Amino acid sequence: MDTFTLNNGIRIPQLGFGVFQTPPDETRDAVGAALAAGYRHIDTAAAYGNERQVGEAIAESGIDRAEVFIETKVWISDYGYAETLHAFDKSARKLGVEQIDLLILHQVLPSEFDKTREAYRALETLLAEGKVRAIGVSNFMVDHLDQLMETATVIPAVNQIELHPYFQQPNVQAADAERGILTQAWSPIGGITFYRDSGHGNTLDDPTIGEIAAKHKKSPAQVMLRWHIQEGRSVIPKSTKPARIAENIDVFDFELSPEERSAIDALDTGHRGGPEPEAITLEAFGRSIPED
Repeated sequence: MDTFTLNNGIRIPQLGFGVFQTPPDETRDAVGAALAAGYRHIDTAAAYGNERQVGEAIAESGIDRAEVFIETKVWISDYGYAETLHAFDKSARKLGVEQIDLLILHQVLPSEFDKTREAYRALETLLAEGKVRAIGVSNFMVDHLDQLMETATVIPAVNQIELHPYFQQPNVQAADAERGILTQAWSPIGGITFYRDSGHGNTLDDPTIGEIAAKHKKSPAQVMLRWHIQEGRSVIPKSTKPARIAENIDVFDFELSPEERSAIDALDTGHRGGPEPEAITLEAFGRSIPED
């Protein structure tokens, strides 16, 4: 698998394995299957409640720690300078590592942006101390990036956002590119969304994607993942099924034409499937992240 080079020179595999909504008791086997299939980038988060099982799977795999890129996220309940420093300690302890490859802020807190700033300042400290190799953000829109950069001293290496054929956020992608931030796609095949209200169904059933998939003798999911990679995005698919896990990494033996990529680009509906970033508040989304 090829890699992308982050803006601080660190290399990250183009395709990672996500564990969002994967129950803790299924996470160890899923990550183990992913590592066996060839994944070397695992994406988790404190709020997922499965960091410990991710760490156990990596340790049990027998793969050298230096070969596995670990990414995790700080939840909004742990924003603030001291709080975020402690959030690193909690995540590192659960993962069973001393250094985390990429640590990012999971959401923006628009109504309490000072907490967001202080949390990011803590990430900068962790980076300077060598406790993390790269830092970034998730679900930050253009104005959030602008506000953050008023005080930040380190440009985020990554901005992980909802991004799939039906919701492409071109303005955020452009803002990331202007700053040298790698756009990373969560829900890259639109798995969280069914656009019944807009007249669209599941992206996996989209006729345009299906036609391209048939031409290449690949699945619709493989076509969408290949589309992301060729457009220069880091991509984080997820599954708990070994066959699907293996299928999702088998995307490096074919190439989409410019016309095929343009056809997928044209599917954007502008409809978000996940929560609206401006609606994130501690009152609505706060939760305590356990120590162990």
